[in-house]
Amino acid sequence: MTRTVPNCMSADIPKWKASGDWFDVCKCNIPCPCTFAQAPSYGDCEGILAYHIKNGHYGETKLDGLNALFVGGFKGNIWAGEAKATMGFFFDERANEKQREALQMIFTGKAGGFMGELAKVFGEDRGTEFVPIKFEIAEDLAYWSAEIPGRVSARGEALTGPMTPPGKRVQTLNAPGSETGPGTVATWGRAVADEVDAMGFKWDWKGRSSKHIPFDWAGP
Repeated sequence: MTRTVPNCMSADIPKWKASGDWFDVCKCNIPCPCTFAQAPSYGDCEGILAYHIKNGHYGETKLDGLNALFVGGFKGNIWAGEAKATMGFFFDERANEKQREALQMIFTGKAGGFMGELAKVFGEDRGTEFVPIKFEIAEDLAYWSAEIPGRVSARGEALTGPMTPPGKRVQTLNAPGSETGPGTVATWGRAVADEVDAMGFKWDWKGRSSKHIPFDWAGP
């Protein structure tokens, strides 16, 4: 599909900011080694990346409440420069024209900030679509979920065990491979849904790794 995003070399990038919730579900065992800047559990990884903007703006364009969702896969240690990810991009169909441009600029890295760095590991582009994205997250991080009806289903439930204090979460500070940037807190979970049939991807990896990490970005 043809992108409508202007080339950042010729575009005037306004000041922008976006913060909210991110989570993934993937093929790796718990905990996903990619978050520790290691190679995937099985040498390759397939996963769903879901984003919900709590507060955001792109210049004067408000982005509060909008969602984005990526599906993708790669082989090798992506943080060691061994891999490029094949990606498909979905954005919230509720976004108006200016919001759609802003979402694409930010989340594909064309507007700079952290995603400008992360986008360096993106390889093949399977396309961009605007679709209904349902996003839900528990205030106490007991679960997180996202869905594109009939195409993508992702849900993680907080990891727990006999040594986890009641009401506490299993977390990692300053993960070396944090997917939302440095200085974050990753809350670990188990994928109870990880199913994709979209953009040439097809898998069902439920029962494996999931994690939630907040994001707080600004640019350009």
